[in-house]
Amino acid sequence: MTINIDGKACKCEKGEYLLEVAKRNGIFIPTFCYKAEICERASCRVCIVEIETGGWRQVVTACVFPVEREMNVYTNSDKIKRQRRLILSLLSARAPESEQIAKALDSEGGSVSERFLRLDGEKCILCGLCTEACESVGSGAIGLAFRGTDKKVSAPYGSLPASCIGCGSCAAVCPTGAIDMATGENTKSIWGKTFPLMKCGRCGKPVGTLEEIEHAARKVGSEPAALCEDCRKKGMADVLAHTFGG
Repeated sequence: MTINIDGKACKCEKGEYLLEVAKRNGIFIPTFCYKAEICERASCRVCIVEIETGGWRQVVTACVFPVEREMNVYTNSDKIKRQRRLILSLLSARAPESEQIAKALDSEGGSVSERFLRLDGEKCILCGLCTEACESVGSGAIGLAFRGTDKKVSAPYGSLPASCIGCGSCAAVCPTGAIDMATGENTKSIWGKTFPLMKCGRCGKPVGTLEEIEHAARKVGSEPAALCEDCRKKGMADVLAHTFGG
């Protein structure tokens, strides 16, 4: 199947998400909440595009829109530019301290409308990627709490996340820099907790927190092993060489 994106013919499979087709063909569509390896949330709405099929046009969210037929896609039509600026303006009012949101809004030629209430000091847009990442590693230390204007990312009962293992997965996927994490030579701090870092038993490089290593070992049913990725690969290579005489 072939669809036309901004005048470029793009081959795709039926059911493929429009955003993935565009990315594969080098066509940029901005987005904040999309991480294919985690989930498709379509919460930020920044990746809207306009599609045309059978003479009809409609605005869709590219990250969760499956291609089912041939169509023309417009990623930067006047309508899309106008609506995307409005969306980014809303997000910027929600998270005025986020440099990433401010940069995206500026690149679209928009500005924060005085009509929107600013949440001073806020960086979070409530996309939920951090909670999905935490759940995917099996920790479940944080979640989305409350509803409406009180909704926020929080540990159970608003306390320090007792089950946090300090892996930093939440901070790694956060698109707006809302989760502070500081890594020093011997410690890592996140969510108000400080974790000692374990060092690789061979080369001495930091490999993660003790809680993170023990958690990973429990998941695979093995003993905790503090080895960095390079040393693990070297160890496996040495075992294979010894076994097969290579």
